[in-house]
Amino acid sequence: MHVVHILTRLLRAGSEENTIATCLWQVEHGHDVTLIHGPDPDPFWKDLYGDRIRFIEFPELIHKIRPFFEYRAIKAMKKLLAQIAPDVIHTHQSKAGIIGRLAASAVPRALVVHGIHIIPFDGVGRAKKAFYIATEKIAARHTDLFVAVSRSVGQAYVDEGICTHVEPVYSGMALDPFRAPSEPEDAADLLGIAPDAQTRPAVVLMLAAFEPRKRHCEFLRAWANVLPKMPPTRLLLAGKGPHEAAVHAEIRALGLEGAVVLCGFRSDPHALVAMADVCVLTSEREGLPRVVVQYITSGTPVVVADLPGIDEIVTHGVNGMVSDPNDMTDTAEKLRALIVDRAQLDRLADGARATDVSNWELDRLGARTTELYEEAIRTRAAAQRPVGTTT
Repeated sequence: MHVVHILTRLLRAGSEENTIATCLWQVEHGHDVTLIHGPDPDPFWKDLYGDRIRFIEFPELIHKIRPFFEYRAIKAMKKLLAQIAPDVIHTHQSKAGIIGRLAASAVPRALVVHGIHIIPFDGVGRAKKAFYIATEKIAARHTDLFVAVSRSVGQAYVDEGICTHVEPVYSGMALDPFRAPSEPEDAADLLGIAPDAQTRPAVVLMLAAFEPRKRHCEFLRAWANVLPKMPPTRLLLAGKGPHEAAVHAEIRALGLEGAVVLCGFRSDPHALVAMADVCVLTSEREGLPRVVVQYITSGTPVVVADLPGIDEIVTHGVNGMVSDPNDMTDTAEKLRALIVDRAQLDRLADGARATDVSNWELDRLGARTTELYEEAIRTRAAAQRPVGTTT
């Protein structure tokens, strides 16, 4: 098959990692794969996999909602898809999901799939939520198959009447590096201690792209309030993104330069997790966060907001703590409580190590996604109905 994946943005973040992993599995199993993405991509992916995946930058696929540009984008996308003539069109992320599916009519025989990595209408105002749901319902008329990163995320689409069925396909990833990982060579430098130091601060880690929905700044303000009530603790923030300068400024404004370390993008996230006593994720919206699976795989407890899908990997009080998504102080206080209570932290670590993470093994992602394509194509052929009609 020739599969086209369409992404709004090509950054180093969870939905991109998920999509790239699917692309690579499909290439390795004999399929042709093209990845269409919006402007200003991170060159990392093309530099690494440009010899296996065909990357096409699509300037009209901008992140912001601008109706006139959307019309132009759909028209241009139709032209591009007609030229490629794929067997499968698989869209990802909100904007690409709408533009790609509305343009898919240019290839009437193609199977149209939408991947739900996050609930776009969760945690937004009423007007914005109504707009998202309305546009999703329109795009659903042009969708043959919905897949989601968790059952809860998919159920949100069903509950809103967008579709009647969503197949869960968990975000597969390479988990072996997170099983009993070793600390990085620069661990002492990150902690601001001598390599032979006899004592070290407690370590809290967050792996997250620097973007507003991750709420780094809001968390830092809550963290600054609990830090004086804790033993020596270092907060490591690893990642990169458009909000990084704002996070830098917030750290300076709060006087946290000595207590918070920005690690940048790391090719060894497992090594950072090995340093951590507890990990955290403070996102406003997520699908089922890949980093939470990675934290748990390493045997490191996590404090994470109560978002759709979290209960499929984190059990409160067993392998982590689930916090109030609308109260950042609750997250900070739960972290403080674990740092000062080592016995409880150790119990949660035992629970993390005992957690079954087999649903997130890397090979399952590409294999199950492609299997669903094939099942949908067979079902449609048996029904002898035209391509592009709603499932």
